[in-house]
Amino acid sequence: MLNVIYYMKDNCSLCDEANALLTVLQHDYTFTIEERDIYTNDDWLEEYQLLIPYVKINETELDCEQINIDILEKVIKENV
Repeated sequence: MLNVIYYMKDNCSLCDEANALLTVLQHDYTFTIEERDIYTNDDWLEEYQLLIPYVKINETELDCEQINIDILEKVIKENV
């Protein structure tokens, strides 16, 4: 099964929107969402703090400026 890794933090409206998009796409595609709060790991915080929400789907990585419903659906379709 496809696993989508989703880097986020609490109290982040962009993160909430990205999570909502992923949840909507789960109605049409089978995948799991692995949420990773960047404040629980120093390496994640250093790497993603200016890029969240950040999504990894296999070899494809999307930062906050690339995340929208069309791009997420395209990448998920290519990987399921």
